[in-house]
Order: sequence, then structure tokens, then C-alpha cells
Amino acid sequence: IAHWALGFQHMNFSGTQTFKPTISLLHKMGLFLQARPRHLNVLCDVSGKVPLTACGFDLRSLQPDQRLENLLRQVSAEDFEKQNEEARRTNRHAELFALYPSVDEEDAVEIRPVPECPKEHLGNRILVKVLTLKFEIEIEPLFASIALYDVKERKKISENFHCDLNSDQFKGFLRAHTPSVAPSSQAKSAVFSVTYPSSDIYLVVKIEKVLQQGEIGDCAEPYMVIKEGDGGKSKEKIEKLKLQAESFCQRLGKYRMPFAWAPISLTSFFNVSTLEREVTDVESMVGRSSVGERRTLSQSRRLSERALSLEENGVGSNYKTTTMTVNSFFKQEGDRLSDEDLFKFLADYKRSSSLQRRVKSIPGLLRLEISPAPEIINCSLTPEMLPVKPFPENRTRPHKEILEFPIREVYVPHTVYRNLLYVYPQRLNFANKLASARNITIKIQFMCGEDASNAMPVIFGKSNGPEFLQEVYTAITYHNKSPDFYEEVKIKLPAKLTVNHHLLFTFYHISCQQKQGASVESLLGYSWLPILLNERLQTGSYCLPVALEKLPPNYSMHSAEKVPLQNPPIKWAEGHKGVFNIEVQAVSSVHTQDNHLEKFFTLCHSLESQVTFPIRVLDQKISETSLEHELKLSLICLNSSRLEPLVLFLHLVLDKLFQLSVQPMVIAGQTANFSQFAFESVVAIANSLHNSKDLAKDQHGRNCLLASYVHYVFRLPEPPRDPPKSGSVAGAPPPTPLPRNSKYYKNSKLLQARVMSSSNPDLAGTHCAADEEVKNIMSSKRRGVCVGSTCHLRLVFVLVVQHFHEELALQMVVSTGMVRETVFKYAWFFFELLVKSMAQYVHNMDKRDNFRRTRFSDRFKDDITTIVNVVTSETENEQAEKINISLAFFLYDLLSLMDRGFVFNLIKHYCNQLSAKLTNLPTLISMRLEFLRILCSHEHYLNLNLFFMNSDTAPASPCPSISSQQNSGSVFQDQKIASMFDLTPEYRQQHFLTGLLFTELVAALDAEGEGGLHPLQRKAVSAIHSLLSSHDLDPRCVKPEVKVKIAALYLPLVGIILDALPQLYDFTGNDASEGTSAINQNVALAIAGNNFTSKTSGTMLSSLQYNMLNADTTRNLMICFLWIMKNADQSLIKKWIADLPSMQLNRILDLLFICVSCFEYKVSARWLSLTAALIPLGNDRFPGLNENLRWRKEQTHWRQANEKQDKTKAELDQEALISGNLATEANLIILDMQENIIQASSALDCKDSLLGGVLRVLVNSLSCDQSTTYLTHCFATLRALIAKFGDLLFEEEVEQCADLCQRVLHHCSSSMDVTRSQACATLYLLMRFSFGNFARVKMQVTMSLASLVGKAPDFNEEYLRRSLRTILAYAEEDTAMQATPFPTQVEELLCNLNSILYDTVKMREFQEDPEMLMDLMYRIAKSYQTSPDLRLTWLQNMAEKHTKKKCYTEAAMCLVHAAALVAEYLSMLEDHSYLPVGSVSFQNISSNVLEESAVSDDTLSPDEDGVCSGRYFTESGLVGLLEHAAELFSTGGLYETVNEVYKLVIPILEAHRDFRKLTSTHDKLQKAFDSIISKRMFGTYFRVGFYGSKFGDLDEQEFIYKEPAITKLPEISHRLEGFYGQCFGEEFVEVIKDSAPVDKTKLDPNKAYIQITFVEPYFDEYEMKDRVTYFEKNFNLRRFMYTTPFTLEGRPRGELHEQYRRNTVLTTMHAFPYIKTRISVIQKEEFVLTPIEVAIEDMKKKTLQLAVAIHQEPPDAKMLQMVLQGSVGATVNQGPLEVAQVFLAEIPADPKLYRHHNKLRLCFKEFIMRCGEAVEKNKRLITADQREYQQELKKNYHKLKANLRPMIERKIPELYKPIFRVESHKRDSFHRSSFRKCETQLSQGS
Repeated sequence: IAHWALGFQHMNFSGTQTFKPTISLLHKMGLFLQARPRHLNVLCDVSGKVPLTACGFDLRSLQPDQRLENLLRQVSAEDFEKQNEEARRTNRHAELFALYPSVDEEDAVEIRPVPECPKEHLGNRILVKVLTLKFEIEIEPLFASIALYDVKERKKISENFHCDLNSDQFKGFLRAHTPSVAPSSQAKSAVFSVTYPSSDIYLVVKIEKVLQQGEIGDCAEPYMVIKEGDGGKSKEKIEKLKLQAESFCQRLGKYRMPFAWAPISLTSFFNVSTLEREVTDVESMVGRSSVGERRTLSQSRRLSERALSLEENGVGSNYKTTTMTVNSFFKQEGDRLSDEDLFKFLADYKRSSSLQRRVKSIPGLLRLEISPAPEIINCSLTPEMLPVKPFPENRTRPHKEILEFPIREVYVPHTVYRNLLYVYPQRLNFANKLASARNITIKIQFMCGEDASNAMPVIFGKSNGPEFLQEVYTAITYHNKSPDFYEEVKIKLPAKLTVNHHLLFTFYHISCQQKQGASVESLLGYSWLPILLNERLQTGSYCLPVALEKLPPNYSMHSAEKVPLQNPPIKWAEGHKGVFNIEVQAVSSVHTQDNHLEKFFTLCHSLESQVTFPIRVLDQKISETSLEHELKLSLICLNSSRLEPLVLFLHLVLDKLFQLSVQPMVIAGQTANFSQFAFESVVAIANSLHNSKDLAKDQHGRNCLLASYVHYVFRLPEPPRDPPKSGSVAGAPPPTPLPRNSKYYKNSKLLQARVMSSSNPDLAGTHCAADEEVKNIMSSKRRGVCVGSTCHLRLVFVLVVQHFHEELALQMVVSTGMVRETVFKYAWFFFELLVKSMAQYVHNMDKRDNFRRTRFSDRFKDDITTIVNVVTSETENEQAEKINISLAFFLYDLLSLMDRGFVFNLIKHYCNQLSAKLTNLPTLISMRLEFLRILCSHEHYLNLNLFFMNSDTAPASPCPSISSQQNSGSVFQDQKIASMFDLTPEYRQQHFLTGLLFTELVAALDAEGEGGLHPLQRKAVSAIHSLLSSHDLDPRCVKPEVKVKIAALYLPLVGIILDALPQLYDFTGNDASEGTSAINQNVALAIAGNNFTSKTSGTMLSSLQYNMLNADTTRNLMICFLWIMKNADQSLIKKWIADLPSMQLNRILDLLFICVSCFEYKVSARWLSLTAALIPLGNDRFPGLNENLRWRKEQTHWRQANEKQDKTKAELDQEALISGNLATEANLIILDMQENIIQASSALDCKDSLLGGVLRVLVNSLSCDQSTTYLTHCFATLRALIAKFGDLLFEEEVEQCADLCQRVLHHCSSSMDVTRSQACATLYLLMRFSFGNFARVKMQVTMSLASLVGKAPDFNEEYLRRSLRTILAYAEEDTAMQATPFPTQVEELLCNLNSILYDTVKMREFQEDPEMLMDLMYRIAKSYQTSPDLRLTWLQNMAEKHTKKKCYTEAAMCLVHAAALVAEYLSMLEDHSYLPVGSVSFQNISSNVLEESAVSDDTLSPDEDGVCSGRYFTESGLVGLLEHAAELFSTGGLYETVNEVYKLVIPILEAHRDFRKLTSTHDKLQKAFDSIISKRMFGTYFRVGFYGSKFGDLDEQEFIYKEPAITKLPEISHRLEGFYGQCFGEEFVEVIKDSAPVDKTKLDPNKAYIQITFVEPYFDEYEMKDRVTYFEKNFNLRRFMYTTPFTLEGRPRGELHEQYRRNTVLTTMHAFPYIKTRISVIQKEEFVLTPIEVAIEDMKKKTLQLAVAIHQEPPDAKMLQMVLQGSVGATVNQGPLEVAQVFLAEIPADPKLYRHHNKLRLCFKEFIMRCGEAVEKNKRLITADQREYQQELKKNYHKLKANLRPMIERKIPELYKPIFRVESHKRDSFHRSSFRKCETQLSQGS
């Protein structure tokens, strides 16, 4: 089964399955899977002409299938049609587009991606849990802190996480120093965030211990030497150390000392293969990918679908939780504690483990569990210690979120309140200080005043202690006067900072030894750092002086470096030099840390609050009079601020700017207006954000940050209601935690697209009142907290307050120069601001109930009109396409807010202006298409288009909003029906937007131009397709009556599609998923109404070239057509069809024909293989047809490129099911249309021509893979057609009927009972209604079966036999026909069919043996010698088999024989001079063709009814066969034969004046003649003999096999040995290795022997004169030769004088190439050559080689040198010289050998002459570097010549006088007889 499944992919999927594909396929499998031993079937009497029939096989012994009831009952045609229609209407899919895969989104310009909600930035989040920390001995408490470091960037990339894993006993040691323990300080797990993952990130764990006396090394020694398990003394030591530690803890418990550290590489965690893309991809994470920039696993924080989650870019996709274990720690070095030293250590560690040799290590155990952080973490705390929902109350140990310090900028606006300060003491230099300063610590405090009590509890605590502290101490390095520090002090800054706030550093010496009465701490000095400088937060690196005495009052007002002189003076260390290095960093959403922003916000603040002038801004003072000037200056400079802070505070900046733009204010008594400056500043910021490469844009090129701002944050600037209390800070909302799993917009880009008729997803599924649209625009309320998103301003207002939308529109209109250019370059932003502000204005002013005309002022409308005009003028800009899309979205939004008549006029005006401006047609159409597509995606698009209006009542032009009306009843006036299907001016007036869209579609289809139009056509069709799809799936349009009206709106599309018919892709030619094979040009012209043979009046052929659509575009257009046909009013369709002329009806039928092939069910090979592998026989069937099936967005069936390869079985099943349902529904719609046409044609005179068209479509649908559901209805329609037009069918539509018979017969062999019974009934009815013309039916059915048997790979004779029995049962039960000869005729026919089936069984048995199979087919064809139709069918079957095996020459020969057969018939029928005179005319193509002349007048009467009635027995049929043959000859490389074939075709074409075909014929001839020049390889031939009784009739038979060129002997040997080994068993098959005659008596009778010999074509000398070219020597071959060397002793090889040779010449029955690849041998001749004759033949051959090499054009130096070397080379064994010495050295004693001696002498004479010529020729060809080689050749030549001369010149005198009289007839003893015969003649003569 597994072996079979591999080949299964190539099986043709039967056209008979319901969409329960699994079962029907497995039924088929059953055919092949029957377990039976393989055996060879022997074909008897190869040359015989008796047909292999088995009429004796009794059909009656079979059980017939169930018959259809009422088949033979008399019913009127109308009733029959009515019943069929009712059956078809039941159980249908309501939504066609639910079954159709969604179109690619590349054209979906109408999708405005919903921007990401602004949210806190998080990188890749990893959860680190500390499981274990212990050393060999446990004697004291230890404290761990963990942080991330990036070695490459040399940067600490996270804050510290403090963790305490001490036992309760050790915690008890410190109880005196821990007043309280906050739950938040007990965390053992932390969530780290990494924005830029890399392989250089290390997680560093630092271990500290309580301060004790001694160096770090001394304190660490016990850990390195003592082990817990050593017992005895070790236990005592440990107890002693414990007691010692306890005393240190009680005394020095609040001081720490460094102890050890361990690095852990996260390389394995962050996926390194992905990190190679680090620079490009990871940067896209921050800013480039999308707005929120928040990269985390949590969906609530996920950015967009490209979100760089841990799986995708950071953590390996298969990465699960991992436990990392560290078994040794590095001891801290007291003099190398700084971060610089740490980075050096890490760099060394990364390079090698050299670090371990330099630094002592301490054995220990640290176990961490690292995993990707889950989406929702229960019980976690933010870096500010705020709980994050969900936060259960009973949890004790929380997870801490650790703040990241990204290595590069992160462009994400602030959305959470964060105000943190990090203080890093780095170095203290007390080297010159008094001796007491040794164990130094620094106490750090954040003060709000100078009193000791002013220390604020804002320092974050560490592990196992209070949450906030007032002071913190740095770790102590024992006896170090210049210590390094690595402490990180994290401070929560107060929201409001004053000049009194400062950092106070107090320096102490800590006494480790306990002295009586002495204090632990000895004060060394103080230093401080004011937090604010000029009202601005101080951050950065500082080197502070240290005061050695108590600080004076008001010290904090000044910086430590610039304290004014005091009295008494302050005593400073090192004379007031900086000795204390410190770094301060802030992470704050309150402090901008940018000068420009700081100034702007300070000046804005001065306008809002009660401030006293002058105010200080940075280092300048500003008075009230200069405030306006400074603010304007600040607005101009705002864009100069750095990008990162500008982005961080973007929301607040824009809010302030918009506030300033609309509210003029009084400053110092003067009215100040900042509108223009504020607007220009907004424009400049928009420009900067768009131009930054670091910031993301969406598919429309919109900056994601601005899109997010407009969507979520923007609010109309409002006057304040309550002035703020003094001292509050704008932009600092209370820090309430956000639920991290709150719902965000996280769906796909299509979220906003038309799930409901292009509507907003928030809408209910009913037609909203128009004014609810305002609510929809309002509905994008802010989600999440946005800092400073609303700012209450306290201003002095001028009375008139400008409305924001009016001010914005005005500024856009009056802007000039670069500002104007930028405004329209990024028009989308200003348009969206306008729309949002308009909607908020309507909402706030309660104008929703006003008439739309009165909502906005006239001046504002004028401004909008001006803006649209300006946009039109920008259309020549390179940004034109983006501006076009922006304007479309703007007008789309205006349709919801403003008077629609006004907006429609804008649309009309813009489209007209666009046409005037743009000269490039494709660009113009493309832009207008995108523009209209966006407008048409409006959720009220149908109402805007007045789809509910009749043609009678519609107003003449677009009018303002009309609420939805329901119009009762559709009354169509006949004279208007035809115009309803055309795009008339009236239609375009009534249905404004649809009219415009259709106009663009027509323009796109009609556009001219070489290539490049496919995208344009795709875009146009895609726009219509997406609209119809949205209507179909819109819950508001579910009711059939609504769909009828919608379909009526789209009726003109039908006319457009019919006009575009010649441009449609032809799905019938090849696989629809392949390139772009458009409809054949002739077909296209015929469809267009031109007969291609007639002259086209006045039009050049070039003007008829169409721009063909590709497959996908055509398919999308077809589905639209079918949707309209399905949903339109059926009575209207019928009336329309009834009124159409027959030419138009034929066009519709042509369209339906294409539709059938377009929606053929294609099963994927992967589904087949999976099904074969996974499904056992008898599995449950698939669910029925009427499940509510839909394509999910990600499923695309048609685009193989997009098809993901790892789909599950369930997904593939679902796809197969949906595709099957689509195929069924599409075909049923097509069937409905055909029924309508049939009914209409009954009333017309043109029923004959229409009948052919309908039949063509039906036959096409039957030839495609179909479901049983469709087939049932299709056969019902066919039976109705037969009942109605039975008499016409075989009279007029002979060709269609032949196809119909074949298709119906094919379905008679179906494995599905339902299909079989339907097909049988139809076939019986076909015979019954053609009773008067039964001979013709008989011929067609017989031919069809013959054709089916030869071609169909999935054909099942068992089922077909049962079907024949069923038809017989119908004939027996048909009482009405019993009195006629009809039942007998039917039985005869069925018996004949049964006998053909018998042949099929035989063919099945030979399936594995291609030669045997072709022999059988050849026999069957031969047996039909007297039945031309059937012989022709079998010849075509053979051609098809050959083509599949790539034997193109043999396939062509089959067609040539078929053409000769047709020519014989035509020459009997009519005597035209241009026709070939029977098969004689074909002799130049092949001598074998004369076989076909056996058909003569005595065996055939062409006038006999039903004989030679097929489509091929016509002149066009003959031309078709010959043209096909010519193509195959061309593919096979026999270009000379192509010429001979066309010699027969051209006279016929000339007689028909078919100049178009003559053109292409001569083109093909030219190509053939061009190709003749190229080198070609023809077949290789082998003699194959079969010996042994196992072969049956093949025993002792010899054949010549033709194999592909350059087939080696081992290849064919392996193939035949393998095949027969399978048949008889490998041990019973033997290949005879030599070519000697086989002695049967010596063979094993139980074995099968095969003898294979390579043979070459053989020609007599006289033949060679005519066979000059390589082709002629390889064509028309009947004689072949092989040689067998031997010696008289029996050895095959011997010395020259004893070497004999046997030449065997074989003659075949037919000449190669023939219609088979093996031909039997009919004659065998043998010639024996004596040794001297062998030498003569060899020398002749060598001389010929030299002659060929000399005369080759162009000369080939290599070939010449090779032949020359073999001739004159000194080293040649058995070379010419040796031959001469053996045979010419002496005159033979035997006079009989004189002539041979002389002949050889003459051969040598010619040979040496040719050698001389070759040496001379080589001299002319060689290059300079080969001169020496040439000299060598020349020398050898002269040497050879000298050696041969005496032998060549010696003549035998006796030869020149007659010995005996020579007979008058010439005899060539060499070719004609053996030496022995010659000998007898000589003796007689003498």
C-alpha cells in the first residue's frame, strides 16, 4: 500500500466522487490492492488478425444496479424541466463567497489597519526563578542580586533583582536589623525584559555576605577547603564559624561585603540563528514594526501580527522551560569590583575559560529556572512595586518585573506613570586621607530638607526587608582606602520636586573589631547633589568633593562644587577637589531630559498657572513681555529636540500644540495668536516622524505613532472647567495599575475591513440610522492610560473661540511653500485629525439630529473644497498614490458626517480633474480604482448607491442622504430589461459610485499596452470581487429579497464580462494554476463574432490582439458573474435570455464553458497522499454538502505559492470539503443558466446552434471532477435535453455526441452507485431516443469505449460491466420498445462492448510490460482493420501511451497512420486535387504507412450510416492529425519528417485560403529547418532473443528493440532482467552475456534466458549514396548488423593472423521508426570474414575516420590529433604497421589470397596518403605551444611511411595477367558471400 500511495499522486482524480473524496478514492484503491501473485501473461499469435473478444462471457450472469424509477414513464418536457429545477433549488448554499477563498490582501487598499493601542513598552520577557543557592558549608546568611549585562555593548541592561534564599535560622541572625519584612521583598522570581536579544547577554549573579573582619579571600577560604560531609573536625569548625558569623551579624548586620559572582550565558536561550538578523529584525521590534512597540508574549501587549515574540525572534521556537545549574562561583576581587572590571571578566569568560585559571573559584550550587514569561502572570509587581491584575490576595511570594535599560533608543510614547532615579556610586579616593579611613561605606539618603528628619522613605528596599527605606549603605571592601562600588540605589522620585530636594552622601569607616565602648561607625565626611538645577532634573556623571566636617546651613541650595565661601570655611578633602565619582540616571515620564521640550513645557505651564515673572527657563530668565516671542521661538525649535524624548512625550506635545492653535490668549494685555506657529510645528513633527527610518509605518505609509495618537488619544481642546490647584503637575495621573490582560485590538488587519458590508466591526447587523456613524467615529475611545492626554489649561480667553476643525482646515488651505508640501505629503494625518475633530464637534454640540447641510459652516465647506482641489494639483507628485488613498479615506469619512450631495460632488470633481491631469492611462486607472475601492467599502455603500430604487422612480443624480426604503415588488418593463445588463448613462446617474467603478473596470479591461496590465486588471476585478464578497457575507443582506436587489445593482457587470470574453484565461488548456495561457487567438476571434477564416473588414489583425487576463483574475471575475446569476431575479434572467439574439446566447454559453473548467475541483496531491496513508478502508464518510462551511482567512486554496506545507490532516480535509462544495455550487449555478437557455431556445428558431453550445458545456462539466450531487442534476438535465431534442442530437451534433457518449460511459464505470445508475439511465435514454439513427449511436458508443479503455487510467471494467447489465435490464423492461428491433440491437451493441472490455482486462495484465502492452494495442488496432473509426481510436490510444512514455516519434507515427486512414476514406468520398491520394502519398514519411491501404472499396462503404462519421474523417480532422504529428516529430527531433508532413498539409490550407494557419505553418517549418543544423541523438537498437518454455510463444523469438539515445547495454539488460525476474522469480531468469548463436540443448529447461546484443543499422554500399545525412542513416531502418569475433580454436580473440569475424544481418518486419518500439526479426543472414578480410575492413574503417577528421567543417583539431595519434603513434599495439607486417611482409603462397593481399596493399596506400594529409592539416591548426608535438607526429609519420613503402610498392605480377576468366556479373565477396564460397569458385575456375 505504501508503495502504491507514492504513485497515487499521479492518478487522475475520477470525475465521479461526491465530496466524500476519501471513500471514492479508497474504492479505487481496492482495484489495485487485491493481493495476487504476479505472473506473466503470454500474448499468443502476435501476427494474427483475430480480435480478442469474449462474447461468450454472459452479461446476464451479473446482477444489474438499481434502476431509476419513472425513467420510462411519459412526462411532458415542461414538467420534467420543472421537477429538475425544484430538485436543483433544494439544499443549496446561500453564500457563494463563503466557499470561495479570500483574495490576497495586496489589493485591499480599503483596509485601514487599526493602529495599536498605546501601551507600555516591554521587550522579550523571560521569567527567572531562583530555586537553590547554597555552598559546601552553610554558616551564614548570603544575599543574591541578579542583573543582565550586554558584553558587546558594555552596558548593564536591567536593574538589579535582589533575592534572599536564607533559611529561617540565618534570617534570625539579622532580626535586629530588619524591623519589618514586606511581602514584596520576598520574591524569588523576576521577569526580565530584553528588547534587543543577542548572544552577548549574560545574567550575572552577585553574592554578598554580612561584613566581617578580614579580606574577601580570607572569608572565602573556609568555603573552599571545608566540606560539610567530612565529619569530625569539619563539624567543629563549621559550628565555630557559625557562632562567629552570628556575632558579626548581630553587630554589623546592616553592612555588607562582596563575596562571589557567577555569569550565566543566555546564548542558548536567545535563538542564535535568528540573531544573525539582529540588526535589521530586532530594530523593527522597537518602532519599526508597529506603534505600541511593546514586544512581549502577552497578547494584551502584542504589537501587531509581526510582533517579535519570544518564539519568533528572541527565544528559540522550540524553547521550553530550562533549568540552569552553576556549580562554582568566582571569588570577588577587592580591587576589581567596578562594572568596567566586570565587562573585562565577561569578555574573557566568553572567549575561553581562562578566567577560571586567573580567578579563584568557590564550589557551590545555584539553580535557576528560566522560561519565556507567560502571557498572564499571576501576582506580579511592576518596577514601582505596584500590583498587576490579576493579583490574588493570599499569594505571599510575588514575581517582580525588572526594569530594562535598553542598549538603544526605544521609540514608544509614555503611557504609564514612571518617575525613578538610579544612583550609582562608583569610586572614592581617600588614599591621602588619615589612616582611620579603611573600611569605607557610604550612607545614601534622599532629602527634602537639611534636617536629619527630612530623609524621605523613597529608596526601594532589597530582599527580605521593608519595601521602602530612608537610607542605604554601600558594600564594604576591607582595608581599602580607594574602594570601587557596584551598588545600585533605586529611588522613587516625588512627583513635585523643589530646590530643597537633594541626595546626601555620608562617608563612614566601619570598625570590624569590637572595641570596648567604641562606636561601629566613624564619620569621615559628607557630600551632596541637588536634584534640580535651574528647575531641571540633574542626571549624568559627577565627581563630587567631600566635606570633612558638618555641613553649613542652606548647603543644599548650591552644588557641592560651587558652594560660596562660608564662615567658618568648610574643611574639604584634597582641597575641594572631586574625590567621589557618582552616576545618576532617571527613567521618568515626568522629566523630559531634553532642553527644547523642557523649555516648551515650562512656557506652556507659565500660560496655564499663576506664575510670577520673570520665570527661569534653563539658564535664562524670561519676562512677561518676552513670553510671546520666546514661546514662538520654542515652537519653531520644538522639532529640533532629539527623536527619542520627542516620541516619549509625543501625546503631550501634540495636545499642547492643538491647544495653542485654537485658543488665542492675552499676554501682557496683547492678544497673542499661536495658530500658525503651532500648526507649522505639528507639520514639522509629522515630517520628522515619517522620515525617521527607526519608526514603523503601516501598509499605507502612515506613521504608526501618529495613527495611534489620532485614533486613541486626540481630544478636542476644551476650555477648562476648574482651574487646577497650585502645585499639581500636568501629566501625572495617579499610578493605578492597569490590568495587563485588558482587551486590545489584536485581530488581523482585516478587523476593520468589511466583515459586515465593509462596516465597522462595532456596528450592529442592521442598517444604522445615518447619524450613528458619528458614534462609530467617536467609538475609538482611548484604551489605557495616556500621560497628559488631556490638559486642563487656565487661559485668558478672547471671546471668539475658533472651532478646531475650522482652524485646522483654514491652516491647511493658507499654508504655503514647504509647509504646504509636507501637509499634503502626509495628508492622511491632517485628514484624520479633521474627521476626528468634526465627529467630536458634532457629538459635543449635539448636532447629530441636525440636517447634515447645517452641521458645518459654509466657510468650512469652502475650505474642504479647496483642500480637495489642492490634492488634485498634487497628483503629479511622486507621492500621488498615497495622497490619492488619503483623500479617498477622507471622503469616505465625510460621507458619514457631511451632506452626501456635497461629498459626491467632491468625488465627481476629483475624478474629472484626475483624468485631465494624468496622461499615463494605467496609472490613472489604478489611482481611480484605489480611490473608488475605498469609497465603495463604506458600510452604507448600498444605500449610497440607491440599490433599492427601480429604474422608474430613481432620481436623475446623486442626492443627499435618503434613509433606507423597502420598495415593494419588482416590476420590470421588457423594453428596459436588455438595458439593465448594460452600463448606460442612466445607470451611472442613478448608481453613482457603482457606475464609476464599472467604468474603471471597463477602462482597465480595454486598456492597451504591452504587458504590465495584469496588475491593473487584477486590481479592477479584485475591487468588484471584494464588494460582492462583502455583500454576500453581510448579515444585513441575508434575506433573498435583499440579495435580489443587490444583484440587480450589479447586472451591468454581466454585460462587461460578456464583452471581455475573448480576454479570459483558458482553463481548458492546462492546469489553471500555471502561468497565463490565454484563450487561443482564433477561439477569441470566433467568440468575438469573427470567423477567423473570413477577411476582417477594415481592421488590422493587430487591433484584435487582446490583453489577456491571468488565471486568478479570470477566476475572480467568474465568481462575480456566478454570484449575480445565482442571486438575481430568475424571472428577469429568463426574460433577458428570451430577448437575446442567438449570437449573444452563444457568447453566454462560451462563458459558461470557461466557468466549468475554472471551478473544476482540484484535489491536492498532499491530501491524496495523506488520505492514502491515514485512512483505513471503510472509514466514515465526510459530512454532507450542506454544512455551514467557510474559508478561514489563512486558508487559500488557489495560490499554491502561499500554501503552507505543514497542514494537518484535519485542515486538508476541511479544504478539500470546501473546494468540493464550491465546485458543486458553481456548477449548479451554471446548470441553472443552461436550463434557462434551453427553455428560451425552445421558442427560437436557432435551437440547432444553441443545442450544440449547451451540449458542449454539459460535456465539459462531465469531463471535470464533479460531486455526485452535481452529477445527479447534470444527468437529469441531459435526460431532459435528450427527451426534448433527441431527433436533432445525432443529426446535427455528431462531434458533441461522440464526446457525450465517452463522458457518460466513463461515469458508467464509476465506483459510486448513485453516479452509475444516473449514467446508465442517461445512456439508455440516449439510445432509445436515437432509435431511428441507431447505427450512428452504435458507432459512437463503441468508439467511445475503445477510446476510454485506451486512455483512462482510473477506469474500472468490473463496474462498467455491471452498468452494461443495467442498460440491458432497461431494454428488457421497456415495454414500449419490445415490438421493435431495438432491444436486439441494444443487446448486440452491449455484447460488442463487453468484448472490448475483455481486451481491456488483457491490457491491465500487461500494464507493467510496455512492449507487450503496445503489442496488444497494436493487435487490437489491427483487428479493427475493417472498422476505420475504431482503428483510428486505437491508433490514437497508442499515440497517447507513447507520448506518456516520451516516445514522441512512435506517437507521431501512430497519428501519421491515422491520417493515412482518413486520407484513404476522403479520397474515396471526394476527388480533390489538393488532398493526399490515400496512404500512397504518405510514403515519404514512412514506408510502413502502406498498411493503411488495406481499407478499400470492397471492405468499406463510406456512405454506410454511422461509419466514418467521427470528427477526424473530415479535411479539418486530417489537418489536425497531421499538425499534431508534426508537433510530436518536432519534439522527437525528426525535423526532416516535419517538412514531409507539412507538404501534405500546405495544399489543403492553400485551398481553404487559411492564411493565418499558413503563416504559423511556415513559422514552424522555419524553426524545424533551423533545428536540423543542431546536433541530434537518435535511438539506440538492441537485438533481444527469448529462450525457454517459460516465455510461451515468445520462446526463440527475436526482436529489435528501439531504446532512447545513448542507452547502454547494461541499462536495457537490467530493465528486462528486473521485469522478467519479477514475473518468474529472479533465480529463474538469466541473461546470456555473449552474442554467439544459442544452443538450446545446453540450456536449463526450467529457466528463462534473454540474449541482448547491441546492433547498428546496416546498409549496402549502393544505399549509402542516398543516405548522406545523419538523419537519413537513422530513419526508415529495416536491416541491422552485429559482429561476433572468433578463432578456429573456439576462443573469441586471438593473434591477427588467426582472428575471424562473423557479421550477422537481421531484417525486421517493419521499418523503424514504427508505431511500436519493438519489431520482430523476419530474416537472418551471416557472413564470415577471414583474418585478412578482417584486416581489410579495419584499415578501411581507419582510413575513413582520417578522411572524416580531415574534411570536417569547422575543423576540430582535437579530433584530428586523436585519430592521427592512433594511426601514426609509435606506441600503437596491433597498429597499422603490425597489420602490414603480418599480412603484407611476404607474397602469400596461396594464389587464392592474391586479390585480398592486393586489396589490403591498396588500403594501406590510401591510408598512408590520408595520414600525410592529416599531418599537413594539423600543421595549419596547431598553436605555437604544440610545434614540438607536430614535429613528433611528422617524424612518426615519415618513419611509418618508410617502413611501409617496400610492402606497399611490392605488386604481385600474377595479378596483372588473367588466371581464369572472370564472370561478367560483379560480385562483392566481402559483402555477398563468405570466403569459403569464394574458395570453391576459384578451385572450379582453375
